[in-house]
Amino acid sequence: MIKLYDARDCPYGQKVRIALAEKGLSYELVMVDLAAGENRRAEFLRLNPYGRVPVLTDDDVVVYDSTIINEYLDDEYPTPSLLPRVESSATRALCRMFEDFADNSFTPQVDQLIAELAKPEVERDTSRVQRLRQAIERVLDYLNRQLQGRHFLADEFSVADIAFIPRLMLLNGLGIEISATRPNGTAWLNRLLERPSVLELRGAGVSAPAPT
Repeated sequence: MIKLYDARDCPYGQKVRIALAEKGLSYELVMVDLAAGENRRAEFLRLNPYGRVPVLTDDDVVVYDSTIINEYLDDEYPTPSLLPRVESSATRALCRMFEDFADNSFTPQVDQLIAELAKPEVERDTSRVQRLRQAIERVLDYLNRQLQGRHFLADEFSVADIAFIPRLMLLNGLGIEISATRPNGTAWLNRLLERPSVLELRGAGVSAPAPT
């Protein structure tokens, strides 16, 4: 029996939930209340000594870190594949690099913007908001270029695309649009939003504060 330990609005847990849905795997979702410190309790630290979500257990196997979890799922439950099953190691490396880029240069910036916009207007750092928006816009420009001639980042739908989805879904609510000036990115986003796994995630109530 698969269990996923996750927290509300965690983009990394959402990555795993998309992968599980893509593979049609049943699992028990265990919500961890980070605000209450449940991730620092001894029983959780036995699962992940870093005290972070997500954590996945599969019978006696325990795996943490969303990237490692999704690779485990792809190894253990290989159909459909979420890593390129091609002889070219370059394509698999490209897939992993895009996922790393999303985790380190896109998701954290969007989360920082969400946090800043959640503050009362008088307490917001408007220059920081502008810098974060510009940084996110640069990522969207980069993705638009990389998607030229491609339906997905590594040609076929993969963990590379999954890594961007949780925070891509929130951009409109933060006042950022991919827009007609990025046709490759717009078409890619539309393809992602049509996937049943993403519709399921959206149906679970993924949301973001609207800018004021």
